[in-house]
Order: sequence, then C-alpha cells, then structure tokens
Amino acid sequence: MAGISPAEQAAMARARELALRGPRGVNPQVGAVLLAPDGAVLAEGWHRGAGTPHAEVDALSRVSPAQARGTTAVVTLEPCNHTGRTGPCAEALVAAGVARVVHASADPGDASSGGAERLRAAGVDVARADEAEGDALIADWLFVQRTGRPRVTVKWAQSLDGRAAAADGTSRWITGPEARAHVHRERAAHDAIAVGTGTVLADDPQLTARIDGEDAPQPLPVVFGDRPVPEAAALRRHPRGLRIATRDLERELFALAADGIQALYVEGGPTLASAFLRAGLADRLTVYLAPTLLGGPRTALDDIGVGTIDEQRRLTVSRLEQLGRDLLVEATTEKER
Repeated sequence: MAGISPAEQAAMARARELALRGPRGVNPQVGAVLLAPDGAVLAEGWHRGAGTPHAEVDALSRVSPAQARGTTAVVTLEPCNHTGRTGPCAEALVAAGVARVVHASADPGDASSGGAERLRAAGVDVARADEAEGDALIADWLFVQRTGRPRVTVKWAQSLDGRAAAADGTSRWITGPEARAHVHRERAAHDAIAVGTGTVLADDPQLTARIDGEDAPQPLPVVFGDRPVPEAAALRRHPRGLRIATRDLERELFALAADGIQALYVEGGPTLASAFLRAGLADRLTVYLAPTLLGGPRTALDDIGVGTIDEQRRLTVSRLEQLGRDLLVEATTEKER
C-alpha cells in the first residue's frame, strides 16, 4: 500500500481482528490501533456496540493525554464526523493531538462522513489504506447503508431433478452430513434466519446453529406468514427468541435492518424462497444439489414471476464446491454484482 509503512500495515491487520470482537448491529464493527512515532503499539480499541465509545476513542482512553499527542491512529473505518450517542471521532482525534490517521473504508453516511476532511483541515495527516479489505470487513453493514435492508441469502436443497421433497412431502434427508454441516456454518454467519409458517408446521425446526457439535453464534429466527406458530413449537424455545413477520417482505426487511439485522438467511420452504425471488429481494443463492432423483410435484421453487424466457433471472455463479456426495452452488443476482 503506497504511503503506508510496514508498521501501519501490521496495525491495520490487527485493527481488523479487533473489529470482529465487537457485535454486529446497527453500527459497523470497527477496530483501531494507536502507534507511537517510532511505530510501536501504544493502545488498541474496538467498538462494543451502540452508545459505547467508538474504536478510536476507546484506544485513546487507554493512554495519557501526553502519550496520545503526536501518535498515529490506524482505524478500519474513516473516523465519523457527527454527534450521535457519542461525539465525533474526528474531533476527538484532533483534540488529542493525533498527528496522523490511516483508515481503510470511507464512511458512507450522509451525516457521519467527512471525517477525513475535518482531520486534514485541522492539520492531521490522513492516509487511505486498502479499501477492499476494509469494505470486506463490513460488507453487510455497507449493504444496509446502501439499500436500507439486510443482504438476503436464499438457500434450498434439491435433487438433480429439482425436487425439494418426495411426493408424500418427506424431505429428511436429501443431502448428506457434509452439506448439513455447511448449513450450520451459514446459519452462524447470518444475523437472522427466515422460514415460513408452512415449514414450522410441517417440520417443527429448531433453527439453531451448531458447528462441530458445539453451540455457535445463533441467528434470530423470523417466521413469515399468517398462520400462528404453535405454543409447543421448538422455535418458541430458541435462545434468541422468536420474531413473527407478515407477508410484506420489503417492509419487514426494513424493520429488521432498523433493529441491526445486516444479513438474513432464508431457509424455510419453496413458498418463502419463491416469494423473495419473485419480489426481487434475493441477493445471493446457496443451493445444495444432491445426486438423487425424486420426481413428483414437490419442486424446490414455485412461481418466481418468470412468464417468458426473456424474463429469466440470470445469475452469476460465485462458488462451486463438492460437499461429500453433494454439490454446493453459490450464485449472485444481477443487482448484487
């Protein structure tokens, strides 16, 4: 990275590690490292959630005012330039006498952006590190800032002839243990997991994430539909609680984003998967192809609004992987690219 010293590059890598200690939510995960003029690490910080000090301020709080003066702040996101629950980080860095700021991602907010300009106006040297790595760290949060809704991944498993279940409705198990283990990792990587009431009534799923037999980060279960979830349903005992949603997908997505949900995993049933695709609200697809044939009427997808070949939903395959006997296909939609 031009203009970025080896010490600053190492500090940025460490700041990305620190950022992941913070929670995902309405605010981005951000990490910061404070360097002495000779490149030695003086302090580290990260954002611990809404209303808590931002990463830069957290790092500054761990040194004396004398130590802070003349330092370099390395931070994964451009310091903010607005007052919310906390004050502007750009002003805090200026007041502390920080001499140089190295940041990765630019702040996309209309109100919070402009921190780099404010720092330069105060005489602080500002440098931009690798933007791509910084953006990858907070990709889902950036998606929410751009669209106002979570990034949506739609998942299903199917036979080679496109069926999700046998003619009598039975579907456990189409795929093998390797594919099912991958599903648990996907669940843990998302903030919420969605199913329809039909899936709840037919399968009584737990929708928990387990990796190598151990508990993992748990997504919030969200049930879409009009029918009530039985009091005895397993989801009523989910460690994250249960959220009931209406059939208005777009409105519910905006509400989820307002509550800090950045990534939604749509797992439950052809009806719900097809509804997201039909509404143009699917950003990524994760499909597990099992080397088996089922025949019958239980297709993996219902109507998705394609009436003619000219209306087909073209995808870009981003990943192909063999999982035991099954094949994983990951793809993105046109608008996601």
